Amino acid sequence: MTAPLIGSEEAALFVGDAVTAPSMHNAQPWKFVFHRATGTIELYGDPRRAMHRADPDHRALHLGCAAALFNLRVSAAHHGRQAVVRLLPDASDPWLLAEAGFAEPVGDDEDLAALHPALRRRRTSRFPFGAEPVADALLDGLRAAALLEGCRLDVPEPWHVDTLLGLVRDAQHSEELDPEVRAETAAWTYDTAAPATAAAGTAAGAGAGAGAGAGAGARPRRDGIPTAAFGPRGTGGTATVRDFGRTRPVAGRDRAAFEEHPQLVLLSTAGDAPADWLRAGQALERVLLQATVDGLATSLTSQPLERPELRWPARNPVTGTGHVQMIVRLGYGPQGPGTPRRAVAEVLHVL
Repeated sequence: MTAPLIGSEEAALFVGDAVTAPSMHNAQPWKFVFHRATGTIELYGDPRRAMHRADPDHRALHLGCAAALFNLRVSAAHHGRQAVVRLLPDASDPWLLAEAGFAEPVGDDEDLAALHPALRRRRTSRFPFGAEPVADALLDGLRAAALLEGCRLDVPEPWHVDTLLGLVRDAQHSEELDPEVRAETAAWTYDTAAPATAAAGTAAGAGAGAGAGAGAGARPRRDGIPTAAFGPRGTGGTATVRDFGRTRPVAGRDRAAFEEHPQLVLLSTAGDAPADWLRAGQALERVLLQATVDGLATSLTSQPLERPELRWPARNPVTGTGHVQMIVRLGYGPQGPGTPRRAVAEVLHVL
C-alpha cells in the first residue's frame, strides 16, 4: 500500500533535524524546497554560501549538503518514514543536489533511526583529546558505517599520520600567505561577545560579501563560527583543527597542548565527481553520528584537501589510490560548544 504524502509539518521536522549537519566554516550552504503536491523535498546547494577561494569546485559545499541530506534520512526514519533519495536528479541544474520522496519504513531504517539522538549531541571539538586509544571494535564499526554509504574509512599507520600532520602544517602556511583565504575565513567568524544589532544570515544576505560584513561582529548570527567555539590555541606540535583565531585573535584565549599522535581516519571515495562528494558527505555524517553514539569526540581536518598539490599525498598508499574527502580526528574529550543554526523558515520553502 502506498504511504500517504508527508505534509508541511513533517517536512519542517525533517529539515529541522537536517540542518544540524556540519559544513565548512558552518556556512550552512543548503536550501530545501518542499512540494506539497508530490510530498517530496528537494535539496539545493546555495552558491552564495560557498567558499569561492578555498573551495572553488564546491567539493566541500557538496559534503556539507550531503551531511544534511543524511540527517534528513535519519529524521525520516525516526518519524516512521523512509527517505527514498535520488542524487543529482536534474542534469540541467547542478545546484539541485538531491530529491527525496517518503515511503513506509523498511527494516534497514532502524539503524538510521537509532542515530537520531546523536543529531544534536554531535559537535566539532576544537579541544585536545586524551591519550586513551580508540578501541579497534569502535574503529571497525566506523568503517562499517562508511561502507554502508559506499565509501571507505582507513586508519592510517603512525608514519602516515606524521605525513598528514606535515600536510596540515603546509596548508596552514599556505593559508597565512593567501590574503583572500584569510579574508574568506574571517568573513565566517565573529566575536561571541559582540553587541547584537540587525539580524542577518538570511538567504538574501548570505555569501562572501555579506559574510565579510557580518564577520565584523555587528549582528546576531545564526551561521559561522563564534569565538566561543574556537577552542584553545595549540602549543608545541601541530593541532589538526583549523585555528580560526589566526584571522580573528581573541584576547585571553587559552593555550593547550594537543595530542602528539592524534587518532586520525581517512574517508575516501573511488571517484571524485559531484556524485562521489554527495556519497562522501552522507558517509561522513554517518561516521560522525556513530562516533557520537560511541562516546567519541570528533573534529574535521580539511585544510590539506583544499589544495590540489597536498590532497593526493594525503591518501593512504598502502590501502589504495582513492580520493580522500575528509580527515577525521577521533578521541575522548570535550564535545565542544554548539554553533548556531539558521531557522527552518530561512532554509525551507514550501510550494
